[in-house]
Amino acid sequence: MHSLPAFVVHHARTGVAALNVVSAALDADPRTEGVDVRFARTPDEVISEVRALRDNGVRVVVGWSFYSTDFALAARDLARVDAALGRDGVLHIAGGVHATAEAHDTLRAGFDLVCVGEGEATIVEVFHRLATGGDPRALPGIAHLDDDGHFVTHGPGPRHPLDAFPGFNAKHFRWNPLEVTRGCVYACTFCQTPFAFKARFRHRSVENVRAHAEAMARGEASYMRFVTPTALSYGSDDTEPNLAAVEALLAAVREALGPHAKVYFGTFPSECRPEHVTPAALAILKRWCDNDSLIIGGQTGSDRLLEATRRGHTVGDVIRAVEHCVAAGVRPDVDLLYGLPGETEDDQRATVKLAELLVAKGARLHSHAFMPLPGTPLRDKEPAPVGPDLDAMLRRMEAQGRSYGPWRGHMVRATELVQRRRATRPAR
Repeated sequence: MHSLPAFVVHHARTGVAALNVVSAALDADPRTEGVDVRFARTPDEVISEVRALRDNGVRVVVGWSFYSTDFALAARDLARVDAALGRDGVLHIAGGVHATAEAHDTLRAGFDLVCVGEGEATIVEVFHRLATGGDPRALPGIAHLDDDGHFVTHGPGPRHPLDAFPGFNAKHFRWNPLEVTRGCVYACTFCQTPFAFKARFRHRSVENVRAHAEAMARGEASYMRFVTPTALSYGSDDTEPNLAAVEALLAAVREALGPHAKVYFGTFPSECRPEHVTPAALAILKRWCDNDSLIIGGQTGSDRLLEATRRGHTVGDVIRAVEHCVAAGVRPDVDLLYGLPGETEDDQRATVKLAELLVAKGARLHSHAFMPLPGTPLRDKEPAPVGPDLDAMLRRMEAQGRSYGPWRGHMVRATELVQRRRATRPAR
């Protein structure tokens, strides 16, 4: 019997929430309860924590998680850690949607193991296997390169109900937006969620959410946010909203947190589908929530592109959602996505027309640019260039404070993703 390794997590950028969750999963299982978890925000902190543990004879697992936009940065951070420490007594494991979709590329970047799929159960098994002298490379949910550099995977890890694991690390007071829904029935072609977690909904129960809110209240957290691909789908099994479930969720959270904490729902880091934004839904949100704005997934002013990307709503739905919000005294922030593959000048003109109409009605634009994300049907597609009319409209709206969002940075990252994929694609 070996002792449990320590867990140093690279607690940075887009990996923070995922690493809170997997580190909490270790403490929730009696076989791995009590693992020494250290949170390191920079490569230098990772180096310092690993050195201190290793000097005391403790083996270390370093955990990494990142979105596709941060993969290159994470790979550089790993190289810096590796140069300082080497691999003696250290195991680097990466997880998340990018590592799952691009497991081979992630391993080639220098990570020892990749956690494929959902990580909570897999990380527990990795630590248990290490503590009992076994080889974690043979586990389901783990991918690695063998001694000859060949890619080996045993498929994705097991999927469990969301209630089976904590949604943040309360022991270490590491709060993050609570994931209340995983997976998505809509399967939009540009989104990683349905392809990483299946095109169906799994919801955290109201009772479990209440317990998380109570833990936050004990920890004196001042607000609660939620992670969900479509906020008003909470409690639903299909495309029809279940407003009774949404209200039960929000009422339980409000009661558990108390009157002074803030509850934000349907805003960052989640959104609402436009056809779900109705006067009845808005009345529930206004009763229980503190946000005075709502993020609505509009994406484009082209009905043709909405159909091509399987969005499942129309431009008219977006306009009606904005009108309902304004009538209810809620500011609509509409997500728009520029440069979708196959986007024509006519499509962009339609988006300009929609954007100007929405702003005139009282909306703000939340601007994004298409990125060919791994694991999606559009992963190999070239982004369409943003034409002069669309660019001019966005500059004007930004100057007026009516548009925000890092869409220009997204365009740069999209180009980097395409170039990296071409450079690493095996020769035929």
